This record gives sequence, structure tokens and C-alpha cells, in this order.
Amino acid sequence: MRIIGGRHRGTALAAVGGGDPDARLRPTSDRVRESLFNLIAHGGYADPPAPEGARVLDLFAGTGALGLEALSRGAAHVTFVDNGPKALGILRMNVARLGAEAETSILRLDATRPGPNPEAPYDLIFLDPPYGRGLGERALDAAGRGGWIAPGALIVWEENAQVAPPPGLTPRDSRRYGDTMISILTADT
Repeated sequence: MRIIGGRHRGTALAAVGGGDPDARLRPTSDRVRESLFNLIAHGGYADPPAPEGARVLDLFAGTGALGLEALSRGAAHVTFVDNGPKALGILRMNVARLGAEAETSILRLDATRPGPNPEAPYDLIFLDPPYGRGLGERALDAAGRGGWIAPGALIVWEENAQVAPPPGLTPRDSRRYGDTMISILTADT
């Protein structure tokens, strides 16, 4: 696994390994990540094209590959949310590999119950929950209620099936890549 584009292009990320089966780490493949970033950069969903200058929220961050790819491609800041000890360890290693400590925050929180946002809302949100458990819906609902999502924010949701967004989010596009379904949503303004 590596960073696909931008200023950190080619940087190898820490290997997930076979260690903890309970961690359920399933990093987005390089191929899917490249397709996803091409889609959000050239799909006309945001102006300027995402992730340029965006404040990014990476829910169920895992290894941080999505948020770090956004940072490499011009995001202003990335906040990672995860509560798995193995994921947090790998995430910290990946942030260090990019020397991105000053441009990132790591929050050890349950993505389905993040509470109130202590900072400005985010305009690009990545969501990659464990598949098929309804966690994405719960996380987006909680993030909306907690003030984490800016009006007009672009949301990129990775699941294994078509998703049903909570109220206040409008579906814009969806694409299937093998067993991965990428859904693009925008927050109502």
C-alpha cells in the first residue's frame, strides 16, 4: 500500500499484517483509491476540486490511507477518527512516515458516537466502516448532529452495497469496484 498521487506520491504506508483479526482492517486498495480520487477531483462535485484546500474528516480511519492520500493531494488538514488500538498504531506510523503531524489530528473516538465537534466543520468526509453493519448510517447521523459536517460538504462513503444516506445528505454518484461500492453524497446547504 502506498500514496498514489500528490507531493507524497510513492511513499509506502505501514503494512497491515495478519496480526489482530478482531481489528477488521481492510484498507482501500491502491486501485480503488486512485479511481476514487480521480472521481472526486474531476467529477464537478466541489469547487475547487476536492481535496484541494479541504478540511478532511476520515471516519473509521483505519490505516489512514484515504485521509493521507487527500493530504498528499492538497488538503489543508485531516482529522482521523478511529478507536481500534491496532488501527491507531498503524495510523500513527503512517502519519510519521509522511511527516504530517502538524497537518493532522488523531482522535480516539467511536465514529458512531463522536460527540460535539470542538472545531470548524469539515468539507470533505471519508467514511469506510466495516461492511454491512449499518455503522456508516449511524456515524453520519451522529456527525451531522455533532456539527462535524459543513453545509455543502462532499462525503465519500465506501461500503459493499448501495447505501441509504440519512436525512440531510443527497446522493450524487456511486461506482462499483469489485466488492467495493463508492457512494458520493453532498450535505444539504
